[in-house]
Amino acid sequence: MAEPLAGMAAHPAADTHTTAPAPHFPFDNRFARDMAGFYAPVQPEAVPRPVLLKLNRALATDLGLDAGALDSPAGAAIFAGNQVPEGATPLAQAYAGHQFGGFSPQLGDGRALLLGEVVDRFGQRRDIALKGSGRTPFSRSGDGKAALGPVLREYLMGEAMHALGIPTTRALAAATTGEQVYRERPLPGAVLTRVAASHIRVGTFQFFAARGRHDDVRRLVHHVIQRHYPELAASPQPALALLQAVAERQAALIARWMGVGFIHGVMNTDNMTLSGETIDYGPCAFMEHTDAAAVFSSIDHHGRYAYGQQPLIARWNIARLAECLLPLMGDDEAQAVTDATAVIDAFPALYQAQWLKVMRAKLGLAAAAGVAARGAAHVGSVAHVSGNDAADQALAEDFLAVLETQHADFTLAFRHLAEAAEGQATSLKALLAEPAALDGWLLRWHARAAHDALPPAQHAQALRRANPLYIPRNHQVEAALAAAVERGDLDPFNRLLAALQQPFDERPGLAAYAEPAPASQTASYRTFCGT
Repeated sequence: MAEPLAGMAAHPAADTHTTAPAPHFPFDNRFARDMAGFYAPVQPEAVPRPVLLKLNRALATDLGLDAGALDSPAGAAIFAGNQVPEGATPLAQAYAGHQFGGFSPQLGDGRALLLGEVVDRFGQRRDIALKGSGRTPFSRSGDGKAALGPVLREYLMGEAMHALGIPTTRALAAATTGEQVYRERPLPGAVLTRVAASHIRVGTFQFFAARGRHDDVRRLVHHVIQRHYPELAASPQPALALLQAVAERQAALIARWMGVGFIHGVMNTDNMTLSGETIDYGPCAFMEHTDAAAVFSSIDHHGRYAYGQQPLIARWNIARLAECLLPLMGDDEAQAVTDATAVIDAFPALYQAQWLKVMRAKLGLAAAAGVAARGAAHVGSVAHVSGNDAADQALAEDFLAVLETQHADFTLAFRHLAEAAEGQATSLKALLAEPAALDGWLLRWHARAAHDALPPAQHAQALRRANPLYIPRNHQVEAALAAAVERGDLDPFNRLLAALQQPFDERPGLAAYAEPAPASQTASYRTFCGT
């Protein structure tokens, strides 16, 4: 795709004779300085005709970068990999990973490069990395490249998740390369510039633990604590404290995924960050009708990473991290196993507390009310609680159970609770195969909400703040990507992105972005690992 796409003032790569100053990145590359042996230095591959398609100007500003300087031919050269900015130390990180339950001892950055780190204007250290910039020592048989469609998918999904308030990696830029990459067919090549709190994964620990390099695992523990959990620096048991802290962060992250119907699609240990961010938007999707068994990934043949399985898989991944950390938990092996097992066994309760917090917000409830509870099963449930929490948990579980039985749209059902709070449940009931199925539940919900003494208008306002109207509907995502890839038209992508960047605010002219896909399309929808 040598030509700029429609709807975007794209920039070709800088001329090598230009006198314009190069964009400045205030790099402070701690990982490169401190973690020798954890990566391979490597340069991005030059491409024939770089074009800057998308620059995330707001994110650039947050990173302390000059968006105007980046939105230029010089920026195009950097974001496509043709020009390494001053101060960068390009490297490919080593990691291993369990992929669909099977252990691969060497994976690593096969198409990604960490350019370096900056400290943003909020004082947070952030990685800046290229994805799709060519082969590395970890590429195995891959070409190290990325196609335009998956690059734009990751850009879109990351920005949507950020707007939903969910910790995530984000895209700083997307650039095309002027060359084709070959998958099932030739596709336009592209490079994503990804920003993350860090790219350290459970698989990073596994790489060194599997080789018996326990001193390196210890170095990694120290680095992660220093970067992400400084409050643990004085802990007498740093490895155990880190395991507990990571479990807490993952419980909160997965609960937030579940609250918006997000299905990651490939929760391998190399896709679980120690920072607690969502990473790698390959075969991900948002659930349409409520279904614990929902799977859209073309490679998840047995539903390992289905919507309702995600809390269980998070616990499984925490157990794999625990295995790596056991040798650092003291000389008493039996006690170390006991301590690590206690963290793993406590994960369901950690998750359940976070899930209940999310669900209370989505139902517009304050944190406890003394109404009677009754047992029920819900999509994603992994533990039970008691007392007032149990009452609210049962209320949430029963709502989800009705939605699942009635094949109701997950996102719209929660959104229409705002109208039900004001006494108008017509839109909500219209989502159900049997509208009367919610009558009993609605009586219980209104009675519970009455304990919080919020006027109906305020209750409805709280519900609209908690429940998005616009999510990345799968058919809309595919249509936007197809327009960009097949026709060189970025306008549908830009319109969808604009809708998703304010997901809670209903706006005129955007009704199509709130509508579910036809049931026939959802039934056959599949996503693929692309980038």
